[in-house]
Amino acid sequence: MSSTITRLFDFPYSQLEKYNLDKAFTSFKDGKWHSTTTKEYIDQANQISRGLLRLGVKKDDKIAVISTTNRTEWNILDIGILQLGAQNVPIYPTISKEDYEYVLNHSEATYCFVSDTSILEKLNQVKGKTKLKGVYTFDDINGEHNWNEVLQLGSDESNQPEVETCKDAVTSNDLATLIYTSGTTGKPKGVMLSHGNIVSNVLASEKRVPLVSGKSQALSFLPVCHIFERMILYLYQYCGVEIYFAESIEKMSDNLKEIKPHVMTAVPRLYEKVFDKIYGNGSELKGIKQKLFYWAIEIGLQYEPYGANGWWYEKKLNLARKLIFSKIKEGLGGRLDLMVSGSAALQPRLTRFFAAAEMPIMEGYGLTETSPVVSVNDQNNGGFRVGTVGRIIDKVEVKIAEDGEILVKGPNVMLGYYKDPEKTAEVMTGDYFHTGDIGEVSKDGFLKITDRKKEMFKTSGGKYVAPALIENQLKQSRFIEQVMVVGENEKMPAAIIQPNFVFVRDWAKIHNITLGDNKDLVTNEKVIQRIEEEVVICNSNFGKWETIKKFKLTPDEWSIDAGHLTPTMKMKRKVIKEVYKDLYEEIYRV
Repeated sequence: MSSTITRLFDFPYSQLEKYNLDKAFTSFKDGKWHSTTTKEYIDQANQISRGLLRLGVKKDDKIAVISTTNRTEWNILDIGILQLGAQNVPIYPTISKEDYEYVLNHSEATYCFVSDTSILEKLNQVKGKTKLKGVYTFDDINGEHNWNEVLQLGSDESNQPEVETCKDAVTSNDLATLIYTSGTTGKPKGVMLSHGNIVSNVLASEKRVPLVSGKSQALSFLPVCHIFERMILYLYQYCGVEIYFAESIEKMSDNLKEIKPHVMTAVPRLYEKVFDKIYGNGSELKGIKQKLFYWAIEIGLQYEPYGANGWWYEKKLNLARKLIFSKIKEGLGGRLDLMVSGSAALQPRLTRFFAAAEMPIMEGYGLTETSPVVSVNDQNNGGFRVGTVGRIIDKVEVKIAEDGEILVKGPNVMLGYYKDPEKTAEVMTGDYFHTGDIGEVSKDGFLKITDRKKEMFKTSGGKYVAPALIENQLKQSRFIEQVMVVGENEKMPAAIIQPNFVFVRDWAKIHNITLGDNKDLVTNEKVIQRIEEEVVICNSNFGKWETIKKFKLTPDEWSIDAGHLTPTMKMKRKVIKEVYKDLYEEIYRV
């Protein structure tokens, strides 16, 4: 089957031929779930193609799409655009209106499709400064053009031969999408990915994901504007997986119980929140039940794959699964046999815990520029190792440069940055893409990420510090939600920490400590003292020059909306340092 798939729009046709699902996509609307069959999916995609042709859309035109949540309409539109040899330009809904303006102008988008009123209001503030010919909405909004108008425009099938001609003209090497990286600094860069880039990634990744083709359900909620989730959605289509779109991040728990999916993808931050909630629920138990719960958690946190801990551990693990973990799994739908994590480093404790609970998280590694997957853990052939991002996928080569940087070569590597040959040249050496990440490959082929090249810094004593390693260690503490290690050109590393406010308050209650608002919490001596204990534990894993000598707590939660984090939940280090410059000064100057 793979030989017939060379372009992204080949996936739905392959699904029709092989699985012909009654529920290819299911979205929640007007209080109930609405399913779309594979046949309806393709028919509507062709309608969109015909409608766009009648609007004057032609090969290499750019169509922007901005959606607050994942939904069926996005995928139909995607195929409709791609069949014409035009490009889908997905835009993060959470970026500023100024960034909307920049992306729309830089890509020269001619039309834009938006999900709802909130996006439309933001877009309308800058629309007049762009070259957009029209804006269409997925939701019904009074007085606005709706995407159904494009469907209606395409209901006349007389120009379908023209659609087929356009499809036939699209090759594997043609540009499929421009994805503007969220970036922690500067203007977003438009990553050019071809049909072949993403198709190669889907086909190579499929071998690592043990889905029962044609018989599995998936829950999707990571933004589809992110290449990770988008590639995964094509992979699901290829495997005949029924895709359900979560209503929202807030409704995730309800949706899991209702849909009972076999697989989902998420970023580490969500898995951290799920774990914290599970742990929090345990603290409400009493007596023997609570003791059993904490015993099971401890067993889980010691987990090693393939029975490496020996028969006695496996005996205890089986008991923990029977008594505790089965109930936790049931609370997440009961059928969640696989979770995939990407975008940032996953704490080993989470890998261990969820694998022990028979909901293994397969951590992978990749970038937008690599479509995205470079490597991923899997459970077959001894391919699962805690603390690594798995083995490199087929047809992709990784080499480690002299300075430790990971270089990647393969059919998944981007065509370049749109309209920016200089920045493209900066990250390419021949066919090798410079990831900016530092890592190592074990003798048996497992890739391990140790830091971001650009984030490493020198102290005034000339010692190199890798902040990500220390940050990930500190975040293993339930008291710490977010942390940024600082200290470039200073005498020592230090940390700016956002406490896990919910957990700290629960802890304070148990210990009869009265806390006011967050400002009071971060200045409370007992809280500071307790977090210091966590920092000391972390320091024991590092050399003297790397240890955190001082830290400061922040009273507010770091978020995308407040500007601390990128849309993919990565820290904006310069922004955070600027926001907390007073704390920084207290660390080093007072």
